Amino acid sequence: MGLFQTLKDKIFGSAEAKEIEAKAPPAAAPVAAAAAPAPQPVNVEEVLAHMAAKSGQPSNWKTSIVDLMKLVGMDSSLAARKEMAQDLGYTGDMNDSASMNIWLHKKVMEQLATTKV
Repeated sequence: MGLFQTLKDKIFGSAEAKEIEAKAPPAAAPVAAAAAPAPQPVNVEEVLAHMAAKSGQPSNWKTSIVDLMKLVGMDSSLAARKEMAQDLGYTGDMNDSASMNIWLHKKVMEQLATTKV
């Protein structure tokens, strides 16, 4: 399992995500009783903001991949960020950590925004 999958699991499986999901209005019932409900989009920013508020620590997760990873309890070391960048298809210079971090944060947020659970 890649680090991006770990990040997704920590966000979508979090107590905060479950709290927010419980507050959301119920989805329409499926037409066929045996049909599984369609995956629902999750408001990732709301979940992360809730996590940040509960942490009581300052966090710049909206622009920093390091803070985002720390917020969900992941290793945010350069090695971990390089591994996640490789998982997500980064083709730039891995030694230019500033450019990689900017790309990685943007890519992670894009991927999270399209995830349905």
